[in-house]
Amino acid sequence: MTNSELVVDLRGRPVGSLDDFWDAVTGPCGLPTWFGRNLDAWADTIGSRGISEVIDSHDLLVVHVDGRGLFAGNRPEARALADTFDGEQNRLVVHPVP
Repeated sequence: MTNSELVVDLRGRPVGSLDDFWDAVTGPCGLPTWFGRNLDAWADTIGSRGISEVIDSHDLLVVHVDGRGLFAGNRPEARALADTFDGEQNRLVVHPVP
């Protein structure tokens, strides 16, 4: 690791579903074509590492999203996704929208 942050800024990008989230993070996070596109696969990718060379080459992953679409209100799938981030090695930052 390089003692650096990988910042994925999805603010301004419509993320209305988990599929939209997977589409949005695939490129910047260097997810392989065989990535499972589910919460267990994501948790393994950001927690255990060893799946994405891009993520693995950074000490910290920070994903910024707008508090709309998937992240508006208290949607169960958004809570489940947020729970995969540990707040130390990986963080999800949900920004309020005006």
